[in-house]
Amino acid sequence: MNRDDAWQLVTEWTQSESLRHHMLAVEAAMRAYARHFGEDEAAWGVAGLLHDFDYEAHPDMTAADGHPFTGLRVLRERGDVSEDILNAIAAHASERTGVMPESLMARTLVAVDELTGFLVAVALVRPSRDIRDITQISSVRKKWKDRSFAAPVHREEIEAAAQRLGVDLWQEHIPRVLDAMKEIAADLALDGSRASSA
Repeated sequence: MNRDDAWQLVTEWTQSESLRHHMLAVEAAMRAYARHFGEDEAAWGVAGLLHDFDYEAHPDMTAADGHPFTGLRVLRERGDVSEDILNAIAAHASERTGVMPESLMARTLVAVDELTGFLVAVALVRPSRDIRDITQISSVRKKWKDRSFAAPVHREEIEAAAQRLGVDLWQEHIPRVLDAMKEIAADLALDGSRASSA
């Protein structure tokens, strides 16, 4: 499946702008990591873009037809999605699918998924609402230490996932994902165009 087909699937299944933005952010992070590891950037990007495409339509993750099971079924029926991508999508929900993130692609998807959401939250509390204004990793670290900020984010899981990738959380992982998201700030509506007037 190429990127255009993947995006068409996302837009058919997902109306939520914030969920679309999330998938775009994960796509960007996956592409950045593919470049870092010398992997197939297009395939890794498609894995990131598609990982949650069925979530809005099937949010009950305890149901047999919930996320990600419906999405995986749809992708398998299409027949144009590689097993590597299917495995990564299944592994990003390993507690439900039982598929552990063993491939480099799957481990990367797990490592970047929730982190992108955390970085969005950091950007949105800035007066500019511009992710490109996050120039110091120390400002991200300050929010990271505040457990009441973006409380649902599983920080320990992100830390463990970065370790499984063999990258330092603060020196490599967070800066790489942040830089990838900055490159598509406008697509994520994190370019200051929706800054609060308050």
